[in-house]
Amino acid sequence: MLKRKIYDELLKWKNTKNKKPLVIKGLRQVGKTYIVKKFANENYENVIYLDFRKNQELRSIFDHSFIINDLISQITANIRDAHVIPYQTILIFDEVQDCPNARSSLKYFYEDGRYDVICTGSLLGIKGYSQKHDNAIPVGYEEVIYMKPLDFEEFMWANGIPNEVIDELRICLKEFKEVLPATHARLTDLFRKYICVGGMPEVVEAFIETGDLNCTLKLQRNILESYQDDFGRHLKDNNALYVDEKELASILAVFRSIPSQLAKENKKFQFSKIHEKARNDDLKRALEWLEDSGIISRCYNLSIPELPLEGNKNEDSFKVYMQDSGLFVAMLEDGTQADILNGNLLIYKGAIYENIIADAFSKMNRKLYYFHKNSGLEIDFVTRFKGKCTLIEVKATNSKSKSLTTILDDKNHYHIEQGIKIRDGNIKLMGNILCIPHYLTFLIQEY
Repeated sequence: MLKRKIYDELLKWKNTKNKKPLVIKGLRQVGKTYIVKKFANENYENVIYLDFRKNQELRSIFDHSFIINDLISQITANIRDAHVIPYQTILIFDEVQDCPNARSSLKYFYEDGRYDVICTGSLLGIKGYSQKHDNAIPVGYEEVIYMKPLDFEEFMWANGIPNEVIDELRICLKEFKEVLPATHARLTDLFRKYICVGGMPEVVEAFIETGDLNCTLKLQRNILESYQDDFGRHLKDNNALYVDEKELASILAVFRSIPSQLAKENKKFQFSKIHEKARNDDLKRALEWLEDSGIISRCYNLSIPELPLEGNKNEDSFKVYMQDSGLFVAMLEDGTQADILNGNLLIYKGAIYENIIADAFSKMNRKLYYFHKNSGLEIDFVTRFKGKCTLIEVKATNSKSKSLTTILDDKNHYHIEQGIKIRDGNIKLMGNILCIPHYLTFLIQEY
């Protein structure tokens, strides 16, 4: 049983007065259904669960009336052993993207106030998924949160790392003192495994149970196949699912290009590298599909590394990272996991380590930015840290950070006071550069 941070968010939502229905977005197989059912069963007298993908007949409940008493009558008539007690009942609408009318009903459940409602969906962010109902989202009547794969702290919990050890890591980072050698060695090894395993719950549980990376690789590739089954999928006017074959081809082309895009020296995403005859508009929409679904994140180049970062980004210059490092590694050839664990990777290790740090920032809900100049000057990430614009360099080993020091030393052109070097090494403060090990990246959000 995996401990997830989102559980505390659900408790906070439950204890909020006059709360809105909750919508949880996230990748397929990220654990949404499991955690919502667990939360509901542990905190409510009555739980009613509707899965609109598995039981399509349930969609018709919402076709005729949004009067809450009518809806409750229909729900209890269609679900065996359903018991509804006002103020003690929670309704779970799973795969709600397949029943747009159910999502539209959230406005009326909120106004009624007698029942708590949680919706989950894996394709909720896709523009045009259901063209007939895309304008039916009850704006202002729902609260939306995102669920992502396990971050490294959750992975540590799953691997039995005590909270006392994690608390000590927080102290070490706050006081800029080294982590104890034995702890540092243990967590460095665990982080390398995390790069390979990633944070998909089924994969993590298999790793905890067996330690077999061949088993986890098979699961990861099955997950990737299931994602591709969703590419280009839409909901017809009659609520039947269909696949736009042209859109599917474009999404597949973009998706499969990600490993090679990150292999380039500056890693900038280039549509021209995908297919000579492909139309850029089709590829741009395909990239948006992958981003909206939560499979990838975009990291935008900055015209200048200054706050506000969003105001200085270049919309047309960006890198693309996978949101789960384990799935990214699974897209590479067999043997890559062993190379990561044994430190045998050469040039491509930079792409893998950049992806895991981008993954970590994404799980903090941080937007991603970087800085690149044609002269060759490049900073992997730029973020806000302790209220200031901060440069972040990611090193797979402990090599020098030429671009980082160049910008920090150039006070005539840049107004940057601090940088962070994420590396294969212990905590060390070197003037205005804070060096931290890869496994401490999850703590940047707290400081």
